[in-house]
Amino acid sequence: MDAQLIAFTGVSAGLVAMPGADFTVVVRNALVSRRAGIACALGIGAGLLIHVTLAVVGVAAVLAAVPALFRALQVVGGGYVLYLGVQTLRHRHTQAVDEREDSTARPLRQGFVTNALNPKASLTFLSVLPQFVPAGSPALPRTLLLALIVLAIALVWFQVVALLVDRLGRWLRRPRAARTVTLVTGIALTAFGVALLAAPLSAR
Repeated sequence: MDAQLIAFTGVSAGLVAMPGADFTVVVRNALVSRRAGIACALGIGAGLLIHVTLAVVGVAAVLAAVPALFRALQVVGGGYVLYLGVQTLRHRHTQAVDEREDSTARPLRQGFVTNALNPKASLTFLSVLPQFVPAGSPALPRTLLLALIVLAIALVWFQVVALLVDRLGRWLRRPRAARTVTLVTGIALTAFGVALLAAPLSAR
């Protein structure tokens, strides 16, 4: 592995592991069950696949060139994360039972939508990927390799998060601990949603 790939792997790991809505949604679902946490992590990986694909083909440049489209996606994505936060707070005493009956469909969808509706991810990878393509080398094979590295890191990281939460599940699912963690998760998701909405709305 060349030095650029090592550096890119480190940068990507930092971007993926940075606490945010993705991390919080995985924790929220992993508190329900290991299956829900893993499904949510896979959903985030699927959403991330959209972003790295957009970055590879250059379509994400459209988001940068059309501010109105970018802001619209921010509003939709922020609204969805805010919705998850409010729902978590409203149903923090009963959501574990309700979502357990929903198998893996809901957490998979939540992970995918939370990540896919974040246009900043596309712009981040669009700006980062070209920095690690050596001058004079074919861009497409290299960017595809970089995209695969990002996906692999994301899948491993969020699966580890889900498994760690599940590992601590016996303690975390005690009534008092579960209410506390769910409350913190709901507040975090709500805060992320408000922050995501604030930027595009204040720019108008």
